[in-house]
Amino acid sequence: MKGPRLNSHQLKQLPPEIARPNYARDQHAGVIHLGIGAFHRAHQAVYFDDLLNSGEANWMIRGASLRSDSAARALNPQDGLFTVRAADDTQSNLRVIGSVAEVINAKTNQHQLLAHLGAEQTKLVTLTVTEKGYHLDIAAKTLIATSPEIKHDIANICAPISAPGYLVAGLAARKAAGLQPFTVLSCDNLPHNGDLTRLAVLALAERISPALARWIDTEGAFPSSMVDRIVPATSPADVEALTQITGWQDKAMVKTEPFSQWVIEDQFCNDRPKLDTVGVQFTADVSPWETTKLRMLNGAHSTVAYVASLAGHQFVSDAVQLPEFERLINQLWDEIEVTLPSIPRFSVTSYRRELFERFSNSTLQHRTHQIAMDGSQKIPQRILAPLYERKARGLGSPALITALASWIKYQRGIDALGNEFTVLDPLHSNIEAVLKSAGKDTYAIAKGVTAIEAIFGSKFTIDSELVNTLARTLKRINA
Repeated sequence: MKGPRLNSHQLKQLPPEIARPNYARDQHAGVIHLGIGAFHRAHQAVYFDDLLNSGEANWMIRGASLRSDSAARALNPQDGLFTVRAADDTQSNLRVIGSVAEVINAKTNQHQLLAHLGAEQTKLVTLTVTEKGYHLDIAAKTLIATSPEIKHDIANICAPISAPGYLVAGLAARKAAGLQPFTVLSCDNLPHNGDLTRLAVLALAERISPALARWIDTEGAFPSSMVDRIVPATSPADVEALTQITGWQDKAMVKTEPFSQWVIEDQFCNDRPKLDTVGVQFTADVSPWETTKLRMLNGAHSTVAYVASLAGHQFVSDAVQLPEFERLINQLWDEIEVTLPSIPRFSVTSYRRELFERFSNSTLQHRTHQIAMDGSQKIPQRILAPLYERKARGLGSPALITALASWIKYQRGIDALGNEFTVLDPLHSNIEAVLKSAGKDTYAIAKGVTAIEAIFGSKFTIDSELVNTLARTLKRINA
């Protein structure tokens, strides 16, 4: 079914049961968001829509895509409007979000993005550029200066292409104009994401101008945050189903779950949006929340993704209905639970029950291969961190080792039924070289893969017991 594209004129024709913005959308965009993908639209953009609906002004979002024009092509013809479908197995709600003013394709409108980063009305820059977008060696906590994008930005900071490069260039323009820096707020699934963003920006700025780096360090702010909402990829069938319901086409729609959470470290160097009035939690220390979420939700998600993909399961909800997957998840959570920090009035038992219900949400159709992407960037904080903590306490970790072995097995790109698939990971060529060299020797595989310090640091390979346990688990999975 074809229909008109969703746009500002369509808002007046929406059915009354569909929520829509009640504010003037021609106000200032106080926020720039780098990496305006599905997650941002289903999470941060919704909170800012709530904020604008509450009467707070000048917190519209100007989105920016650094790599692709797909978001601009989807959103700009729709005047930045898009629909969020929040559903589980008992409810389904539609809502049109109006907080996005426009999307800049940075590859073709670089100067436009730089001008807005340097503009006084920009108070906050948020990011969802994925772990690899920061160009950091997480294990070493250093900027990867040999990255082609970072090398380009060091030589051409006035025409950057990386996320750190745009941040440095924007902050440099503000310093030169005598303006306050904008607050930089990472919304990616990285532990201490604010500290890591600061590290990347300062390391790059130091190579451009030590004086600029000192100014950013002294005057800037990089609060950490924890974000939580499951947002699967939207399929053409989802878009068509929405058209059948509403009569309009929305090529930027997102589907998600009813649950949403955002915890932000209360540290701003410019105006602070009153997000705490619309459900966001400001805190002095976000690390207990992010550690708990990264290990319990994301760690279990990654584990299910690798094991289920190898077993031929397409969706998370299908896999977790099987008793053996439920046992594995609970064993994993048993191991992780003892590594969690204390959070006042937080019930791990209730959290586990809630997570399993969220994983079981069949309306999301969350693909296992989507979660499995970029595993080398994710497993250090999701799997290795609790594994190393348990090892230091003299505790075994069979479920965490199973997750790690399944990730290695996944790198072969073939499931147990013989179906081939594409492995999407920035370090896949490094891992693949080890697999080819080692052949079927599981000890050589375990030893070689865990020697990749960009993923494992130096702790794993010097621990013969861990390597041997991983090798035995790989052998069992292969069998």
